[in-house]
Amino acid sequence: MKVISVVGARPQLVKLSPIAAAMGETDHEHLILHTGQHYDAALSDVFFSGLDIPDPDIHLGVGSGSHGAQTGSMLTAIDPILDRERPDWVLVYGDTNSTIAATLAAVKLHVPVAHLEAGLRSFNRRMPEEHNRVLTDHAADLLLAPTEVAMAHLADENLSARSVLVGDVMVDVCHRVRDAVKASPLSDTGLPEGLDTSAPYVVATLHRPDNTDDKETLDGILEALARLPVQVALLAHPRLLAKAQHHGLELARGAIRVGRPLAYGQMISAVLASVGVVTDSGGLQKEAFLLRRTCTTIRPETEWVETLDSGWNLLAPDPASMGEDFARQVLRSVPSTEQGSPYGDGTAARRVVEVLAERCR
Repeated sequence: MKVISVVGARPQLVKLSPIAAAMGETDHEHLILHTGQHYDAALSDVFFSGLDIPDPDIHLGVGSGSHGAQTGSMLTAIDPILDRERPDWVLVYGDTNSTIAATLAAVKLHVPVAHLEAGLRSFNRRMPEEHNRVLTDHAADLLLAPTEVAMAHLADENLSARSVLVGDVMVDVCHRVRDAVKASPLSDTGLPEGLDTSAPYVVATLHRPDNTDDKETLDGILEALARLPVQVALLAHPRLLAKAQHHGLELARGAIRVGRPLAYGQMISAVLASVGVVTDSGGLQKEAFLLRRTCTTIRPETEWVETLDSGWNLLAPDPASMGEDFARQVLRSVPSTEQGSPYGDGTAARRVVEVLAERCR
């Protein structure tokens, strides 16, 4: 069996890690195609060394651009590669422009497509990711779902016949890295300068357009973070840096200490040492849940609805309007209830490879 994994953004590289390892335990051929959607080294290249992912076999170096331009560039570049390689499967990950571009290129060439992390829904049509994931699910030949909720969404859209529950590969990698960090603490944490790690802090990330494109909205979120009674390690995504500069807003204010995005092991270490997480990232919501840290999500909805059970994750779509309630929410106690295992047992990647081989051609 020949599989081409198409990735291009930070969350996809994390998911690729256990898949690459599971493929490496077999005789199957696995090629990695990196679109270069995340062209910043802090969001891309560092992951290949930090998570023991093999170097990409193909690197397109697409870089930035509008959604249409970026997706079109990927389509143009991926098409001849798939025509030449003719894999048994094109494996696409998540909900990025790389995902939909590879899917469209493959289906036009009648190359089978498998979608890892199928069935997630935010039901927010303002999010480009929502369109990417829905279109990919309806075009793909095999839908690899992480949760029972995702399977139910696929059933609602009459896609049950193509759907298989495999679990969430993020559990595989998160638990592995967590155990490694606990066994051997990192000498370089990568945390922002000026952050006193002997005192409590929360980890924060922001990057979504709804939170960064409007100056007043972004300023309100930053002010709410700045007023927290604990330090805030704001790990600034390149998009956040660019938008803050465009709006003329200062990130470093009050409790906020600004740093760069962290390598995956550093991020796991930072969350473990924190008293909570504030984010609009889907991946970090789930990592906080898996690491048993409370999360406050600056969005009106989440795809990972399981994290909302028992208060592990709470939504805060407008922190600026919450006053002191925002601090109380961010610094709430860890729930005492058991989480269960809604995302699987940490063997999802091997299950993915098994299902791909079973349904090959």
